[in-house]
Amino acid sequence: MIKPNRAISTSVLTLGFLFLYIPIISLVVYSFNESKLVTVWSGFSLKWYAALLQDEELLSAAWLSLKIGLMTAFASVVIGTWAGFVLARMGRFRGFTLYTGMINAPLVIPEVIQGISLLLLFVALQQMIGWPAGRGILTIWIGHVMLCVSYVAIIVQSRVKEMNKSLEEAALDLGATPLKVFFVITLPLISQALLSGWLLSFTLSIDDLVLSAFLSGPGSTTLPLVVFSRVRLGLNPEMNALATLFITAVTIGVIAVNQLMSAREKKRIRDMQMAFTQPDPAETATGGTPPGAVGSPIGRRAA
Repeated sequence: MIKPNRAISTSVLTLGFLFLYIPIISLVVYSFNESKLVTVWSGFSLKWYAALLQDEELLSAAWLSLKIGLMTAFASVVIGTWAGFVLARMGRFRGFTLYTGMINAPLVIPEVIQGISLLLLFVALQQMIGWPAGRGILTIWIGHVMLCVSYVAIIVQSRVKEMNKSLEEAALDLGATPLKVFFVITLPLISQALLSGWLLSFTLSIDDLVLSAFLSGPGSTTLPLVVFSRVRLGLNPEMNALATLFITAVTIGVIAVNQLMSAREKKRIRDMQMAFTQPDPAETATGGTPPGAVGSPIGRRAA
């Protein structure tokens, strides 16, 4: 077996990280630049952050993107969870192949095709039944949910498939209803997958440009559309400041989520250890080893 050279592997890995992160570091540094030229350093200044906070167009677009992202994330988690459960638990029913293909289609179909298809659909619906009354927040939200549900369904499907069903079966045997089992047993077990799907859906919605371009209308311009239209006219340090704020928010969010997931995992392990080390109730009540146990007289005679 050929072992990889450690020095070469380290060098390739370092170059890869530098290629990924040097542009981001450069963007953050030049967001504090005094000059209007984004590639010429002329001194430290916070004026572009002040200008950003006074830019009504950018702020309104950012707020709109945030609202659509939150709505998309919650809707995608709800729909994607049920879709993932069907894929993982229902087996091969009639139409399973078609259902699987419909779930996976948004993952492989280019967003341009999805955008055109949804645009034609909404135009046809408006002509036939008068809904939707123009393109706006609702049409953007529907398009983003259609895209993100597939990602959530795949994440939930993989988590549910590897999950041990013994706890759910035990709860059902003890008389719990299926709905109670889902909310009390299943939902906590797949909570990390749901959180991952929520974050991925929110990120995809905030970042989406193509679908938003096809499905937006007057008064519903999202942040990526505003940024794209301005960058086409030339780079501006204000965009660097905006990107820096987003990077900071994402970094804080990722750290917080990692800490939360780590704390929950530690709590789960600690609870399991306590459950295994807890003394037997029969032994505690009698003050000794219960009859029939290995250490009891009956247990020794049986042995």
